[in-house]
Amino acid sequence: MAEPEFTLLGDAVWLDFVNTARGRVLSPPDLLATPAALDRWARVQSLESLNGDRPSLEDVFRFRDRLSSLAEALHAGMQPPGGSIGAINEQLARTGGFHQLIRVGGAWQVRFAPTRPLAVLEAIAQSAAASLADPLLFVRRCAAESCSLFFSDDSPNQGRRWCNADVCGRQVKVERRRGFLR
Repeated sequence: MAEPEFTLLGDAVWLDFVNTARGRVLSPPDLLATPAALDRWARVQSLESLNGDRPSLEDVFRFRDRLSSLAEALHAGMQPPGGSIGAINEQLARTGGFHQLIRVGGAWQVRFAPTRPLAVLEAIAQSAAASLADPLLFVRRCAAESCSLFFSDDSPNQGRRWCNADVCGRQVKVERRRGFLR
């Protein structure tokens, strides 16, 4: 079976976006190096077709850098950088829509209903905002030495150590058995 083009951890779109410049090797390639790669990534994430609404690669890289700084800060237990919050808010401000009262599980809630499908960077910003607003979710970097991927940890004791226990967790255990790690 062929290796997938993108590593998707499935827990937060924004972390999958940040991880397109990271990997399980020391010098990973940039997986969003072309507009076509951005289109493929958006399609894999089930985000709205980009068509004429594709951001420039410069905007994509700038936003990804801001979110990478956010992930690093959250992993280190620090406050989110102001530039990251500003970049998220800038994208969220582009979303047109209205608030709507809906009933969920027998309780009334106010939800925002966009008037159009979210553009790629708007959807990524919404994912980052949702992660920041969840007090029970922690951002971690994989503990495997050669892996730099981020993931969200919402486990009961926040003890998750690897982006993927079958890949990175097994690698660490094998290296430990061989005597390479202590």
